Amino acid sequence: MAFDANRADLTIGVLGSGAMGRGIVQVAAAGGINVLMMDAKPGAAAEAREFIGKMLMRAAEKGSMSKEDADAALARVKVANTLADFKPCHAVIEAVVENLDVKRQVFGELEGIVAADCILASNTSSLSVTTIGAKLKTPQRFAGFHFFNPVPLMRLVEVIAGLQTEEWVCEALTVIGRRMTREPVRCSDAPGFLVNQVGRGFTLEASHLVYEGVSNFADVDRVMRDVCGFRMGPFELMDLTGLDVTQPASKLIYDQFFDEQRYRPNLIMQSRYEAGVLGRKTKNGFYKYDADMKPTVPPEAPAPAARPDSVWISKADAKGHAVLSELVAKLGVTIESGAKPSAKALCLVTPIGDDATSCAVEQELDPKRTIAVDTLFPMVKRRTIMTTTITDAAYRDAAHGLLASDGVPVTVCHDSPGFIAQRIVAMIVNIGCSIAQSRTGTAADIDKAVTLGLNYPNGPFRFADTLGVDRIHKVLSSMNRIYADPRYRPNIWLTRRAKLGVSALTPEA
Repeated sequence: MAFDANRADLTIGVLGSGAMGRGIVQVAAAGGINVLMMDAKPGAAAEAREFIGKMLMRAAEKGSMSKEDADAALARVKVANTLADFKPCHAVIEAVVENLDVKRQVFGELEGIVAADCILASNTSSLSVTTIGAKLKTPQRFAGFHFFNPVPLMRLVEVIAGLQTEEWVCEALTVIGRRMTREPVRCSDAPGFLVNQVGRGFTLEASHLVYEGVSNFADVDRVMRDVCGFRMGPFELMDLTGLDVTQPASKLIYDQFFDEQRYRPNLIMQSRYEAGVLGRKTKNGFYKYDADMKPTVPPEAPAPAARPDSVWISKADAKGHAVLSELVAKLGVTIESGAKPSAKALCLVTPIGDDATSCAVEQELDPKRTIAVDTLFPMVKRRTIMTTTITDAAYRDAAHGLLASDGVPVTVCHDSPGFIAQRIVAMIVNIGCSIAQSRTGTAADIDKAVTLGLNYPNGPFRFADTLGVDRIHKVLSSMNRIYADPRYRPNIWLTRRAKLGVSALTPEA
């Protein structure tokens, strides 16, 4: 169908004037598109238009647009009083409550109002695009058009094709998204689309490892910020978003994937959700918040003054041995060179996906003197060490004191396959590979979506390529072997590229 998404008089309707709706209106108007805005609540659309005007003026004051352009953008925004006012629209974007029945009713009414070539799009973040459009007479012109909050600041928009969506619709929405100065990524309909699927790896795996007693909320957040480069830790993020948003979305994705174990929710999140301990909005979440909304974060204990007399470093992982040997030598302690450690040496191992206990047993080391060190990630801003079940406290403190002696903080966690960062990043990678394997989106688009939509330092495939596809695969394989939990089985996309020694971004031939 000939749809000119670049036409100068393009007019879109936006139904819903909450945070998402008014954000969509603002970027559309700023992009030169005429907008009709409506809300079921009397007066809400007019209030939203006034708010948008203030945001545009603020942008002009900051110099990101001229006052003339701001005035022109606001002039393109009109308030619609009824759905019938959307009749002249070339596309209508729905941004109402996340309720399937409500959305179906809205689109059913719109279908009888707008022209036959008018695109119908939903800003849904968690409902199936195919399901929403299934009862329409013309589901071929229906698609998902998922923006991120706050819309004016978040550049990404996901363009989602339902099972019956025709290609011209997604092509047109891609152009419209660019006119709105957003960065569109294309994907097929799937629970959570691209961004919300990958985001489960970050929050759910963090919750699982805390539930297992591996670490605590604050330490996990510190590790993911300092070691991996995330702007916020997973528990900080869930407090900001609110568990009343995160937990239902997690449960919905899990259910829609027919209980796929990679998306299995955790009791830590569910119990807080049921108790109303939702995060910043309730001033109580994974952290407590004061009147100024500053979190109360338990302080880190100072590093022990203890140091070992000598250190023996395992050669089981050659890369880890090399990295740790260089660091320990700089810290000025004697490194033993024998095949086996002396009777009193601190034994350091560098597992990729294994736990400290397994390393000690398999390498025939004294588990009371064995400490594992995570060398998969740079050890510049923070280091992570892990005890066996029976590591002697004196040896733990000696390892801690040594590795913190140059001023770099050290996080100590309990025994776990994959430490903290290895576990979480490996799950992010594995879910990204699963999305690519299912052809929901391309590897390149998944990386783009995650970095723009979640502000991650890397997308799943960039993470894998940076750290080593084979090493991420080893993390997952070891976790799968030790836990015997299908949650950790490596996706075939990752497995094949690890075997071939090629980039995780490598498309199918």
